[in-house]
Amino acid sequence: MDARREVPLTTDELRTVTAYGIECARTVLEHFTAAHPEDLRPLEALTAAEAFAQGGPRRAALRAAGWAAHRAARDAGPTAAGEAARSAMSAAAAAFLHPLAQAHQVKHILGAAAHAARAVELAAGDSHRAGEDHLARLRALSDAGVRGVLLRYPEAPPGGGRVGELLRDLDAALREEA
Repeated sequence: MDARREVPLTTDELRTVTAYGIECARTVLEHFTAAHPEDLRPLEALTAAEAFAQGGPRRAALRAAGWAAHRAARDAGPTAAGEAARSAMSAAAAAFLHPLAQAHQVKHILGAAAHAARAVELAAGDSHRAGEDHLARLRALSDAGVRGVLLRYPEAPPGGGRVGELLRDLDAALREEA
């Protein structure tokens, strides 16, 4: 696909993709809150994303909350808590999906799910089986709206370590279902 080609994308579709990201991130938020009970940044990112998903405006505060969750993830390190915070950050970032046919945009659509699955893996002692099982549950949470948006974009890009693998696995599974 031409990287400059625009993809049709409505605000309601952005809300649908964001709501899916929120659902995914909420499944693992406890990994962060248990490890860092005083740090509200991932929860605040989800709250800001939820306001947008429920019809509110897409404001700079949502982007700022997403970046704050990213910093919380960096502070938590390569742990289940860190991946849970990255999942929250990705849910907030879903609201900023660009209408451009670029493979990396798939991270805006499915990033929260991939990071959530990785959080589950790390919480289970780096069990890929646990992550794959969780990814299957998150796949079941997706709906035709999420899959319809996904199909307008190229397949997920290479790279990204284990999270990238999970992202590509989910991408392939959702495309196969569509």
